[in-house]
Amino acid sequence: MSESEEPPGEVPKHRLDPDRAAAEADVRQRGSERDGGSAPVTTAPVEAQPTSAAAYARRYRSIIGIIGLGLVIVFSVLQFVSRGVGSTGVAPGQRLHFFSAPLAASTLNGAANLSPPCTLARHDPRALNICLLAKRGPLVLAFYVTGSGSCERQVDTLQTVSRQFSPGQVQFAALAVGASHGKIAGEVRSHRWTIPVAYDIDGRVGALYGLSVCPLIELSKRGGIVTDRLIGSHWLDPAALAARVRALVNAS
Repeated sequence: MSESEEPPGEVPKHRLDPDRAAAEADVRQRGSERDGGSAPVTTAPVEAQPTSAAAYARRYRSIIGIIGLGLVIVFSVLQFVSRGVGSTGVAPGQRLHFFSAPLAASTLNGAANLSPPCTLARHDPRALNICLLAKRGPLVLAFYVTGSGSCERQVDTLQTVSRQFSPGQVQFAALAVGASHGKIAGEVRSHRWTIPVAYDIDGRVGALYGLSVCPLIELSKRGGIVTDRLIGSHWLDPAALAARVRALVNAS
């Protein structure tokens, strides 16, 4: 058998050339020194991400926004179920927000005044002035919107209950939020309301009170301090409302 042949059945072996091996070792040594003593690392190219960082950020903000909105809705529902009221109106113990607004049965046109004069000398009798009413004594003030049967019936209930009390005992008034002069004047005539009914043409008083649900009735003692904030169709019952008004009068 010649030297170039491998024994049968054995794995071929490669002869080592000492001179070539020495040269290759020298090349590896110099490469290692240039690279700071570390062997070169070959990495596979990183594939581009299909979704950019901006897209992830937008998706993240959307998810957070949806969760936040859901929490607000759940909280509002729980608040209403547990108390029957959200943040609308003025809470008991706080003072009414004073305003003056044109009476529907008058010739006065225009928007409400959120800083009304509280003296008779500067008062226009064609306007409903809550500051002046609150100075006189207990006040029952209803807020309503047109187009809602229950809200309009609340004023009917106030009209009915007002007949059980003298003007010196307690005063009744109503404000239509976001309604025109002509619209409310027509309602006053058709319902034959004799209690003062004013209109808030641009909704500024409704915004001041945070009106988000009706019927809403604020009961206040002299000076405008709220004793009761009544919300919901339960107060369409004249007997139920009369009992609360009577309690207001007795407390005053």
